[in-house]
Amino acid sequence: MIFEQLNPSACRTYLVGSEKTREAVLIDPVLEQVKEYLEKIKNERLTLKYIIDTHTHADHISGGSALTDVTGVPYVMHPNAPARCPSIRIKEGDELKIGELIFRVLSTPGHTKDSISLICSDRMFTGDALFIGEGGAGRTDLPGGDPGEHYDTLFKKYYPLDDRLLIYPAHDYHNHTHSTLKEEKGKNERFKLRSREEYVRWLSSLALPPADWMKDVIKANYSCAQDPRAAWIPVDAPSCEVGGGMTGGGVNAQVAPTLTPQEVKNRAASSLIVDVRELDEYAGPLGHIEGSRLIPLGQLPARLQELEAYQDQEVITVCKAGFRSQTAASILKQAGFSRIYSMQGGMTEWNKLKLPVSKKQSS
Repeated sequence: MIFEQLNPSACRTYLVGSEKTREAVLIDPVLEQVKEYLEKIKNERLTLKYIIDTHTHADHISGGSALTDVTGVPYVMHPNAPARCPSIRIKEGDELKIGELIFRVLSTPGHTKDSISLICSDRMFTGDALFIGEGGAGRTDLPGGDPGEHYDTLFKKYYPLDDRLLIYPAHDYHNHTHSTLKEEKGKNERFKLRSREEYVRWLSSLALPPADWMKDVIKANYSCAQDPRAAWIPVDAPSCEVGGGMTGGGVNAQVAPTLTPQEVKNRAASSLIVDVRELDEYAGPLGHIEGSRLIPLGQLPARLQELEAYQDQEVITVCKAGFRSQTAASILKQAGFSRIYSMQGGMTEWNKLKLPVSKKQSS
């Protein structure tokens, strides 16, 4: 078997092919790497047979549409994928053949309605339905996501499979290359036995609202976009991941140093404080820090130019409880801000300490 992961980033694209026939498939290609994929295929004297997306991606623009336009090779997705550009739709039980290799299709919804996994020989390509270890799995609060369906994917689709299967996800933000199904059953929090109702409640408590930029990426993929500028995307942010624990990993992972509310109060005069809650929260019962600037998290990527003057100054992000502020800190770090902090416990903790608040409508 010809097998290689092609991307330098946390997004994973797999080239899988037959040694005998030199036929190959690309799984989960990203738009920015299309030229490199084509050069690789040419240099290796391979014949591309299929381009496959395991689901509609929310953190990068797919290279599927561009690749099929250039090569004429069929672009493959699940029937539930809203994009019109795929020319072949595959569902549970279907098979794709590449020389002597057979890719068996599993429908594995939960992260999205159109999620599939592909089993070929000793390995399984899980898309975002299952990550490795602390990565947990893809978040289920994006359009088409469903925690209950994800529970069914884990325990009705994955759990009965051969424990020796090698797991290759569509993303990894923790420098893992692969795992085995047996290892994931033992260490991935998603496989800790609990009822479906408990799983839904637990997973729902971890999720964050989709950022506006992720909605833009989904729309770009629905429309088969071929322009990398169709949506702004932070580099290698763990956007689709909700990790294994309540406070560790994934979208809630700590990506910037934190300061206590008292430390923030002491540094407020010399720092820019960016409050990333919504307007009704900013002016609501918890109030806000006097002098802070309101930029709701979903608007932050589109309003980065407003903060350009502060790129080399100290910036402190604030929210209600400290989770959204970490996501905001990640966005700012990706945009080149060098001195970023997030306030521990958010305005909830600030109020517990009886520190001064303002309740003006804007700042």
